[in-house]
Amino acid sequence: MQSIKLTSYSHGAGCGCKLSPEVLDRVLAGHNNDNSLFTGLLVGNDRRDDAAALELPNQEILLATTDFFMPIVDDPFDFGRIAATNAISDIYAMGGRPVMALAILGWPVDKLSPEIASQVLSGAREICRLAQIPIAGGHSIDAPEPIFGLAVNGMVKKINLKTNAGARPGDVLYLTKPLGTGLITTAEKKGLAKKQDRLRALQSMTTLNKMGAELGTVSAIHAMTDVTGFGLLGHLKELCEASNVSAEINTSQIPYLADLSYYTKEKSFPGGTKRNWQSYGKYVEMANHFDLEELKLILCDPQTSGGLLLAVSSEAGKEVEAMIAGSEFPECAIRIGELTSAGNQFKITVN
Repeated sequence: MQSIKLTSYSHGAGCGCKLSPEVLDRVLAGHNNDNSLFTGLLVGNDRRDDAAALELPNQEILLATTDFFMPIVDDPFDFGRIAATNAISDIYAMGGRPVMALAILGWPVDKLSPEIASQVLSGAREICRLAQIPIAGGHSIDAPEPIFGLAVNGMVKKINLKTNAGARPGDVLYLTKPLGTGLITTAEKKGLAKKQDRLRALQSMTTLNKMGAELGTVSAIHAMTDVTGFGLLGHLKELCEASNVSAEINTSQIPYLADLSYYTKEKSFPGGTKRNWQSYGKYVEMANHFDLEELKLILCDPQTSGGLLLAVSSEAGKEVEAMIAGSEFPECAIRIGELTSAGNQFKITVN
């Protein structure tokens, strides 16, 4: 088997490759869907949500999403697993269940053999098998850097559809996976990652957010999204904006994959981290913290295949905590913040 360092063939990694929220806004300016022409389109690109949602007969919703990126780890099989887990997550984040996937492959055939690409696809098929869906086809191109991902379709009953909108003042916030994948995987590229942290990050990035389909049936969950390339603060900002609420988060309650201060001190953060803060920092108030720069690096850390962010009625908090406690990351069964009235302008307060 050819020995390779897959991450050396790309300039970025994982969800850290994403365009910043600020740049994405400029790209999409003037391109929102005219819903008067597409009356069945419940969620389109105007909503900045996780997947598009099209209403079908019998109160069923068709979900559609796509996600792809450059290698975040060196092992081709693991790269395929991570990319597939990340792409499928958008369906779970809408409360749905995936039904089919198509592969997206860009491959530098002059640098990397087709057999290595086959290993990437094998990793993706392993995750799709766990999600009980086929990779039914796809598309490939000869590209200067390796790229892989999936386009995924899913289904959800209309009553169970979860979006960024719908959160209410008084709701409490939960996050179903610990933070830190961006910091740890960047350290791995530099040869600085601790083995136990690297394995923990890999576990997180290859764990399907399957509980999203079950959480979709809980009416007391008013809004849901997944935390990926924009970091916790960025995806919380999208939720607040869509729901017209403000948020207060308690950093002492946020779960982390490891001692992330070790990685911030080593300046082991993705390039997307600072671009994230530049895009939405104006909406954030940092209060009473000794090292604000370190905190920004953690809360803006691009997550690859991150957890679900939930806005839950306070009365249902214990029910949701019990559901999370039965997952692969039981330490996440704790509220990380709450939502308040936005007034004239939403904001995020970090305590």
